[in-house]
Amino acid sequence: MRILFFLFFLSCSSLLFSQEKNGKNLDFDSKYNSSDSISKKKQPVATIDMYRVITLDRDTTYIDTSLTIQKEYSHNYLRKDIFGLLPFPNDGQTYNTLQYSLTDFSPLPEFGFKAKHFNFLEANQIRYSSVATPVTELYFKTTLQKGQSTDAFITLNTSENLNFSIAYRGLRSEGKYINQLSSTGNFRFTVSYNTKNKRYFSNAHFTSQDILNEENGGITTISDFESEDPKYNNRQRLEVYLLDAKSFLKGKRIFIDHNFRINANKGANNLYITHQFNYENKFFEYNQATVPSAVGGMLVYRFGDSFKDSGINDQTRYNKMYNKAGLTYENTTLGKFQFFVEDFRSNYYYNQILIFDDKTVGSSLSQNINNVGGQYEYRKNKWNGKFLYSRSITNQSLSNLDAKVKYDFNDETELSFQYQNINKLPNNNYNLYQSSYIQYNWSNDFKNEKINSINVNAITPWVNASVQYSVLNDHLYFNDVSTAAQILANTQIVAPVQYGNTINYVSVKVSKELKFGSFALDNTVLYQKVGQQDNVLNVPEILTRNTFYYSGYFFKKYALFLQTGVSFNYFTKYFANDYSPVIGEFFVQNNKEIGNYPNFDFFINAKIQRTRIYLKAEHFNSTLSGNNFYSSPNNPSRDFTIRFGLVWNFFN
Repeated sequence: MRILFFLFFLSCSSLLFSQEKNGKNLDFDSKYNSSDSISKKKQPVATIDMYRVITLDRDTTYIDTSLTIQKEYSHNYLRKDIFGLLPFPNDGQTYNTLQYSLTDFSPLPEFGFKAKHFNFLEANQIRYSSVATPVTELYFKTTLQKGQSTDAFITLNTSENLNFSIAYRGLRSEGKYINQLSSTGNFRFTVSYNTKNKRYFSNAHFTSQDILNEENGGITTISDFESEDPKYNNRQRLEVYLLDAKSFLKGKRIFIDHNFRINANKGANNLYITHQFNYENKFFEYNQATVPSAVGGMLVYRFGDSFKDSGINDQTRYNKMYNKAGLTYENTTLGKFQFFVEDFRSNYYYNQILIFDDKTVGSSLSQNINNVGGQYEYRKNKWNGKFLYSRSITNQSLSNLDAKVKYDFNDETELSFQYQNINKLPNNNYNLYQSSYIQYNWSNDFKNEKINSINVNAITPWVNASVQYSVLNDHLYFNDVSTAAQILANTQIVAPVQYGNTINYVSVKVSKELKFGSFALDNTVLYQKVGQQDNVLNVPEILTRNTFYYSGYFFKKYALFLQTGVSFNYFTKYFANDYSPVIGEFFVQNNKEIGNYPNFDFFINAKIQRTRIYLKAEHFNSTLSGNNFYSSPNNPSRDFTIRFGLVWNFFN
């Protein structure tokens, strides 16, 4: 797949590598090519609003080639601001979640293995395009040790009504610790089409994604790391639990969302038929060639007893097919009324049934769920509202109520409100899992999770603020269930648990940028509080990011725009979740706290025409502040590293 992509890239080079010098207006291609320069007509001008990026919900933005502090925050492997996420020591690994309100919920059951899905692009994360002329974006960033991170994107309209895009995100990073290689790939292909009379619209995509991680299980002796002994500055000298383990997640998806207007001409009253189709398969594998680990010269069975002495190869397979068909009535005054039915079918399975110690673990979990629901959408003047309710009509009990209202006071001030009430089926790996490790086998019948959540967001010229309050009942999580003897033997046993009490969660997030001429101070502060009888939902109470930076133009005709500054990141101490590579999930632990450590980054960014260049010294205070920085209890976070990257846009 990678070879095909780059062959396509090379074959389109004549379209991709031409760039107009004027940064404000772009020229369309001439309809006809003529060798007679005298007879050439003046080409029409393409403005920025002709280069659109469209979400699944048909929210539209424009291709942005500016250099702002937000672009600095999103210049990373995930290509988004990761405030609230704590990256593991190597690129392409997982992230510990510091901000619980980042979690999204769906009432339908999912595959699971959520720690492996941070860089797995879901259907609602795919973006579609409509562009006046062909556009290319190239992303590059150096990684940790050997490797590179790239993301290449090409889009073009063959006509005003038909758009294609093709993209590939690839990463290879060796990492600084033993057995920590990451190798990932995300291929995307999209098609957008509408008829000339605007009667039919469709967005479709195909994705093929694979995420390979070597898994070392963390370092075995924290005291070696924290001692600051110079011999351990070479992180390869730190002993880890697993020397030859790895995990692998891959998936493919075919998706289409389309609608057809029944009445021939659009008027004050319109009737639409809508349909959405999603077919997806996923595969997760945990592989460990050598079962025992050597810790301090002693043999340790990190995940307990196993059925096999060597060559563990746990494989979980999954596929789903989702159809949603609806009928929408649109009135230009009243808004849109939609009634829909959903059909969800999934298979989650293994190759055998396990029977041991009077315990039976089944081979599959198949589900067939039908929902009915309605949605009302209103967009007029300064109001924008969407109200959705769906409920199952089959044996499974699930429901979703989602109400959103937004009011735009003016171009600078916006207030939004959301209430969501979800009765959610458990993810599949809570109810069924098979492994060669004896205590990592289970078959459960957990109750549905019940989640009530209120969100209020305000965007103003003075401050941006958001407040969330959530009430969780029958909360599902993975827990460390190791006995005292197992903990003493460095054995880690994790199992799914359902919490019988209520959890109350509240968060307040405030952002404000203060400007002083060419200088600015960008601040984001998050406060979280959890009300619970036991330590189940663990998050830091305070999380902050503060960036002081300078920006300005240099050289003749403002040829260079420069941005440079320092970012400070900090969160208070808390019992961070730990990571289990066997199940690809984070789990709750209450033995070791991390946090209360300052992290400073220095950056110099520059923009020349439509090329943005990034140079960053990450965590430059690591040699001064002591070795007390972690992304999970057994995984140190990143050392001082100098990174280089760029984002380059081409407009034909």
